[in-house]
Amino acid sequence: MASRRVPKVTSKEGASQCKEKHAVLLSPVGKLEISGCETGLHEIKLPKMSVLPNGAEASAGCEVCEGAEGMTEPLKQCTAWLRAYFCEPARTEQLPVPPFHHPLLQQDSFTRQVLWTLLRDVKFGEAISYQKLADLAGNSRAARAVGGAMRSNPIPIIIPCHRVIRSSGQTGNYGGGNLMKEWLLSHEKLQKEKLAY
Repeated sequence: MASRRVPKVTSKEGASQCKEKHAVLLSPVGKLEISGCETGLHEIKLPKMSVLPNGAEASAGCEVCEGAEGMTEPLKQCTAWLRAYFCEPARTEQLPVPPFHHPLLQQDSFTRQVLWTLLRDVKFGEAISYQKLADLAGNSRAARAVGGAMRSNPIPIIIPCHRVIRSSGQTGNYGGGNLMKEWLLSHEKLQKEKLAY
């Protein structure tokens, strides 16, 4: 499998000139609100799921339903990546991950280290424990700090915090709700099994 292309993180110099654009993507898990500027992606906001999508909803496409006009290149890359994630997961490895332009991903911190490690090392269809991710990020005693990093992840799904589970195998919490975390893990498992045949 090809190595994942890791996006560049741009500096926040000139942040006052940052003109944020927004788009809403209708996805199998609901409306995903994405924001970014010409420099990079700022955030993906997840909807809270109260019920799991049924078969028809789960196989639905992933289309921009608001903000398509005037989308920046990073937002276009983000929507293409998310569309592939939900509809053609094998393509995500070939697509560029959009550049990120969020202060959390620019600071030199353990949180940033954890998020980059997760993006780089935990592939589609895999899961990792908070403890193991702490080890990979360089601090084996920081499993709770890894949980904090997952909670503050501004770019869920692309930076796959849903793949981080408890050592016991339980899913643990998720910003989009536990139902969404279970759905995303299930989606990846099913798609990975399909690709294996």
